[in-house]
Amino acid sequence: MAKVFGFPNPVNETSARIVATGAVLMSVLFVVTGNPLVLVPLTYGFIARVLTGPLLSPLGRIATEVITPQMKRDHVLVAGPPKRFAQGIGAAFSIAGSVLWILDLHTASRVVIAMLAGAASLEAFVGFCLGCAIFSRLMRWGVIPQSVCEDCNDISARLSAAR
Repeated sequence: MAKVFGFPNPVNETSARIVATGAVLMSVLFVVTGNPLVLVPLTYGFIARVLTGPLLSPLGRIATEVITPQMKRDHVLVAGPPKRFAQGIGAAFSIAGSVLWILDLHTASRVVIAMLAGAASLEAFVGFCLGCAIFSRLMRWGVIPQSVCEDCNDISARLSAAR
């Protein structure tokens, strides 16, 4: 069970940005077309990644096993817990958008998913993880214990391992 339910730590930043690009594409497709079937893979993907990392996420598997290995560049490794938290926020937004659609609140659903597209766009195209920034702030405020992400406190071990 531990091999199924878990999240990688560290996370390859390139793979995270590729996954975010996929989330942007699906989100924009939904907002533009209003096709609720797009919400199924979008929502499933976020839930799968929160629970299992890329293991049960088709987009996560494609990013980590197909696209990223083909990219000839230096890959940056980042702490996993903030990325998992960000996936959780994506899951919350995609679930909310799905529920709003089911409740026949189509405009509200599109607005929520557009907000998701905005946050995912920051990760995909700028390299700024809004969920990670929120995670960091919550750690500083003591809402998330420092022990949840030791790498967040001291990145020197991660940098040494990358060399």
